[in-house]
Amino acid sequence: DPRGLYVCETGGKTKSLQVHYRMCQNCIEVDAPTISGIVIADLVATLFLAVAVYCITGHDRGHTSRASDRQNLIANELYQ
Repeated sequence: DPRGLYVCETGGKTKSLQVHYRMCQNCIEVDAPTISGIVIADLVATLFLAVAVYCITGHDRGHTSRASDRQNLIANELYQ
């Protein structure tokens, strides 16, 4: 525990320094490997999500209209 009053005496002169230090109980050390791991995990998750959305939505670009897609009108005037 580095808290306390520090005194330095040189040549008959006395200097004091009061140190207040608070330790973090739930802190993690953020260093270069931690940051790179977070960035890589984020990129992999984003890529996985993009591929999943691409596969789920389908990719029929040349969609032509089929007979079932056309609206059939009823010839009876009562329903028009």
